[in-house]
Amino acid sequence: MPGPVLVPILGDQLTRDLAAIRGRTKDDTIILMMEVWDEATYVKHHKQKIVLIFSAMRHFAEELRDAGWTVDYVRLDDPDNAGSFTGEVARAIERHEPRLLSVTEAGEWRVRQDMEQWADKFACEVEILRDDRFLCSQAEFDEWAEDRKELRMEFFYREMRRKTGLLMDGDKPEGGEWNYDSANRRPPKEGLAAPERPRFVPDAITQECVDLVEKRFGDHFGSLERFEWPVTREQAEEAADAFFAERIECFGPYQDAMVAGEDDLFHSMLSTSINLGLLDPLDLCRRAEQAYRDGKAPLNSVEGFIRQIIGWREYVRGFYWHQMPHLQKANALNAQRGLPEFYWTGETDMACMADCIRSTRDNAHAHHIQRLMVLGNFALLAGVNPREVQDWYLVVYADAYEWVELPNVAAMILYADGGKLASKPYAASGNYINKMSNYCSACRYSVSKKTGEDACPFNPLYWHFMHRHRERLEANPRIGRIYATWDRMGADRQQDYLDSAEAFFDSLEPAGKHWARSS
Repeated sequence: MPGPVLVPILGDQLTRDLAAIRGRTKDDTIILMMEVWDEATYVKHHKQKIVLIFSAMRHFAEELRDAGWTVDYVRLDDPDNAGSFTGEVARAIERHEPRLLSVTEAGEWRVRQDMEQWADKFACEVEILRDDRFLCSQAEFDEWAEDRKELRMEFFYREMRRKTGLLMDGDKPEGGEWNYDSANRRPPKEGLAAPERPRFVPDAITQECVDLVEKRFGDHFGSLERFEWPVTREQAEEAADAFFAERIECFGPYQDAMVAGEDDLFHSMLSTSINLGLLDPLDLCRRAEQAYRDGKAPLNSVEGFIRQIIGWREYVRGFYWHQMPHLQKANALNAQRGLPEFYWTGETDMACMADCIRSTRDNAHAHHIQRLMVLGNFALLAGVNPREVQDWYLVVYADAYEWVELPNVAAMILYADGGKLASKPYAASGNYINKMSNYCSACRYSVSKKTGEDACPFNPLYWHFMHRHRERLEANPRIGRIYATWDRMGADRQQDYLDSAEAFFDSLEPAGKHWARSS
């Protein structure tokens, strides 16, 4: 009698609509789920990230069993755990003797490389199916990107709008504009605060994962004093309901705002659930569109939300596979500085950096402007080695998987790809942070001072960055005009900026502990 179909499900594939499950019969399929050491430690992920994935996996296994599926679940603390995906698949093949191994393609390059060796390693037939949870296939993205000198999200996004019909009025964009980003840059007003998002108390399964992580991963970055992420589809839907009911109205105008101690503001906080597979991204976009059609949310908020999902999320995923594997080593600006220790400890007098790192440590989250224009901007200006910055972002955020993290960090934040993804480096002085946040009012440094030991470090670092990359950047039409300002300063003022930056560099303490990767 022929064996069953064995379907491995990875930790970010937690949906019954997965390609490898659809169409299978419950009496002829064994679903394999694996907690493996290699995935928890290839970088030393934030404790909350490991808890989130393990707990969501265990809850999903229970959901599948309740629905009548046979699930072979391998826990991290199982004594015979092989420690790797391939090792656990090999053990499962020995146990079940399947006729077919059917798997949905992995989202990360290194895991997919392993998968592509399985046909040669295993005696059974192996099929790797496309992950059709994404709107744009890789073949479709590669065709779009072919022969383009520059890859720009805006043009890709318009294609996705046409493909889905979201916010379309016939063949025209709703409201006459494709992009309402210019209406989504409102600085925070005094006392700005958002409704509290749903927070989920750990149940017995989650608490068991918390205890496991504290025991086995105690030296990893992050705090587990509060773990409040949704770990089931039901909880994720509750979080989505709350966003659409209470926060989407102000999401657009204030999506770039930063307020000390207000870690969530009006952000959806749904990226962890989307990336795990607990929520359908296209369904969320349709719900956002319906909120606009029903008069419950403004167009700029809804368009901004949809653009983040069918625009940016789809775009960086396509860009990742289009540029791999060389994107991992890209360093167009030859940045060589080590990551400062304060990225791990949060011990810095820069109020903006300290608050963003605190939120990152406590929540495994910071919103996109904190990641780009504070934490990322500093790394760009300081010339921190891209691989160290990439490791840090991959470690510290609960929604970080390499396919989304690497393009955002290497290409968007650090301009390490030389401009294939971003039209300019997103470099900014302290003025931007002062405009978009209330951080500067409580900072030891003065944002109004441009040089000297009391000046906001972003001010001299900005000009140091522009000066050392003049040959590359002066011809860039989006940023090159700044050199006329630099030239008008005169040699003495320029030297003040450069000396102030160098003095600050001398004060930086490089990370002395192997926080990101095991030594």
